[in-house]
Amino acid sequence: MACRITELVIDAADPERLAAFWSKVLGYVELDREDDGSIMIGPPDTGFGGPQPTLVLSPSDDPRSGKLPLHLDVSPTDREQEAELERLLALGAEPADVGQTGNESWHVLADPEGNEFCLLRARVPRL
Repeated sequence: MACRITELVIDAADPERLAAFWSKVLGYVELDREDDGSIMIGPPDTGFGGPQPTLVLSPSDDPRSGKLPLHLDVSPTDREQEAELERLLALGAEPADVGQTGNESWHVLADPEGNEFCLLRARVPRL
């Protein structure tokens, strides 16, 4: 037996803003809203339980401190890395410095709330 990651829960000061950002980055749609203000986004055709995990943006007033112990890596599906970098920056991502040398094959970025993620070079097929 084994498990599979089905959801990633991200604390957010502004779940609406992060849901909008990550929906555009990943091509996701809103799947559900909870009474506590959480917003679930995921793939438009499969939703929860599909091959890609859903994201739950959960409201939190706890301030973030320091570098996150976990981050997301994303890969372009339909364009080269530099074109995808421009798209992500236009959506509101910001370059982030986590001590990289500048010789990496990936770009370190931060979402609108400062959560780091990496844009990898390798293209992967769209699911």
